[in-house]
Amino acid sequence: MTRPLADLMRPKTIDEIVGQTDLLGENGIVRRMVENGNLSNLILWGPPGCGKTTIARALANSIDMDFVPMSAVFSGTADIKKAMDAARMNRDIGRNTLLFIDEIHRFNKTQQDTLLPYLEDGTVTFVGATTENPSFNLNNALLSRCHIGVLKPLSTADLLVLTDRAEKFLNKKIPLTSDARTHLCQMSDGDARFLLNTIEYISGAKFKKDLSPDKLDEIVQKRAPLSDKSGDEHYNLISAVHKSLRSSDTDAALYWVARMITSGQDPRYVLRRLTRFAMEDVGLADPNAMQIALSAWQIYERMGSPEGDIALTELVIYLATAPKSISAYKAQMASYSVARDTGSLMPPKNILNAPTKMMKNLGYGDGYVYDPETESGCSGQNCFPDNMERVSFYKPVERGFEREIKKRFDYWNSFRKKNN
Repeated sequence: MTRPLADLMRPKTIDEIVGQTDLLGENGIVRRMVENGNLSNLILWGPPGCGKTTIARALANSIDMDFVPMSAVFSGTADIKKAMDAARMNRDIGRNTLLFIDEIHRFNKTQQDTLLPYLEDGTVTFVGATTENPSFNLNNALLSRCHIGVLKPLSTADLLVLTDRAEKFLNKKIPLTSDARTHLCQMSDGDARFLLNTIEYISGAKFKKDLSPDKLDEIVQKRAPLSDKSGDEHYNLISAVHKSLRSSDTDAALYWVARMITSGQDPRYVLRRLTRFAMEDVGLADPNAMQIALSAWQIYERMGSPEGDIALTELVIYLATAPKSISAYKAQMASYSVARDTGSLMPPKNILNAPTKMMKNLGYGDGYVYDPETESGCSGQNCFPDNMERVSFYKPVERGFEREIKKRFDYWNSFRKKNN
């Protein structure tokens, strides 16, 4: 074989494609396009190895169109124009063209805009493939002219079907035990290309007996979990961490943090986000959470990995099991909003210092009461600007330590009302 097994086995029609039933099933958008014999411009969004290129090629085959593949990594505006000139010549002789651009999100705005007139006049039917969220990475003008097809990672069952097909295609038994076949599909993590490349490798080697799961792990490098430092998966994972902590789902939070760390995320980034969580989501329901977050961060900075990893784990457990309150965060947002709306109101003169005689003559400090010297320790004097009604920003909840804060808060408020 001069071509990779994954390319040799690529399905020719949509009926041969495994998985992606949302798009290819009875009511799927791609299935309806083929059955109607009328393709629309399409963006295929999904992880590596889930079938984006395969679907595009199968669409061209199903409608008998010329398939013109391009990669946004290697191509530019000049390549687009050259492809469009050829497509116009095709159209003049009654042939339709499907232009497929892989990694379309790598085109800049100008390059994406170059496609628009050709999509408008039907010079080509356009299919783009991307691993990044189209709504973040593609122009609105291009998106408005395309349907979006969301592809999912292939399931273990889907990959087992592909394993059986590969065995028939190669016309020999893949040297794996039954458990190892399942294990290989699981470690492929939804990526058909990884699966078929691995099958091609182990089928070409000579083993004395079928490989067990443990032996398979020894000779095959496990596929790293999907992640990156700035793309969709990065934000998906940190979102999962936050939502799990808010739900007090300790085990789920540990899992998502582990996913981030084992996929190469910087633990310092995770610790910074967890410190923010301690302030915003745990808040005054457990004031110790901030100190524990800072301590875990400091321990990791001093010890590094793997010794400092346990500090990160302990912090995750503490935050997940801590009571939650966003009352301080809501008080911050509310007070900032009122401060912006009320402009530059002066503080009441009774709480202003009067370091000069002129300021005393102007009434600065008049009527100020030194609260610690009062019998109750609170004078009840008003500290809001004159002519501004009092606003209640902080509303403590009945959870954790904030129960105690609420008692104090309610006491001082009732005292202030009684003495004014």
